[in-house]
Amino acid sequence: MSTRLHPHLRAETSGPVHTLTLDNPEALNAQAPSLWLALAQAAREVPDTVRVVVLAAEGGSFSAGLNRAMFTPAGMPGEPPVLAMAAGDPDAFRAEIARYQEGFTAWRTLPAIVVAAVQGHAIGAGFQLALGADLRIVTEDVSFAMKEPSLGMVPDLGGTRRLVEIVGPARALDICGTTRAIGAAEALAIGLTQRVVPTAELTTATAEYVAALLKAEPGALRELKPLLRDAADRSPADQLLAEAAAQQRLLSRLVGGSPR
Repeated sequence: MSTRLHPHLRAETSGPVHTLTLDNPEALNAQAPSLWLALAQAAREVPDTVRVVVLAAEGGSFSAGLNRAMFTPAGMPGEPPVLAMAAGDPDAFRAEIARYQEGFTAWRTLPAIVVAAVQGHAIGAGFQLALGADLRIVTEDVSFAMKEPSLGMVPDLGGTRRLVEIVGPARALDICGTTRAIGAAEALAIGLTQRVVPTAELTTATAEYVAALLKAEPGALRELKPLLRDAADRSPADQLLAEAAAQQRLLSRLVGGSPR
C-alpha cells in the first residue's frame, strides 16, 4: 500500500523494505523546499522494523535537481521565497537551510541500510540525495553532475562532505568546479556507485541487491553500518574498541545475555 507524503513523494513498506519514490516525472523530478521537508519527515518516520530503505524515482531521470523557478523574482507558488530569505537575516536563512538539509543527511543516521536506485539524470539536489544514501545502484545511462557553481551557488544539501568522503577533496573539486557530467563507468571507477545495471533492469536489480543485504542477520547489519560509517573519524585504537564493543553486543544476544 502506497502513502503519499507530498504531491511528488510516495512511500511504501513491504516487510523489512521501505521505498520512497520521487514522483514528478513530467518535471524530471525537479525539487523544491517542500519536498526536502517531506523527505526529512519521511526519514524520521521510517518504521523500526525496516531494515532497508530504497530511494527511487519515477520516469527516465532520478532528479534534474532544483526547480529553477525558486530563483526567479516571482518565486514558486507555495514555496518559500528563497532569494528574499537569503537577502534577509543570515541566522534565519541558515536555520531554514538546516531544515532542508535534514532531508538529505538523515539517511546516514538511520539504523536501516539506505540504497539509492538512480537512473538518468542525477543533477545538483538529485546528486546530493543519491549521495545521502549508504549505497547506490545506477543505470548505464546515469549522469551525475553538480551544476550549482554554474548558477552562482554551491551544493548546500549535505553533498559536499559525502562527495569528499567518497572521492576525496581534489576529485570532488574537479566534479563540482567543472560542473561536468559523471557517467556510469566513471561513477563505478571512483566509488560513486556499487553497481551498474541496464536501464530496463533497475527495478529487478535493486530488488536483488536488497535481497542480498537482507541475508545478513538484522542485528549484525545494524551494528555494521555505524561501525563502517564512522571509521574514518575514529583513531585506529578507537575503531578497534568500536569493533570489540559491537561484537560484544552481538555475541551477548546470541547467548541470551545483556549487551552493554
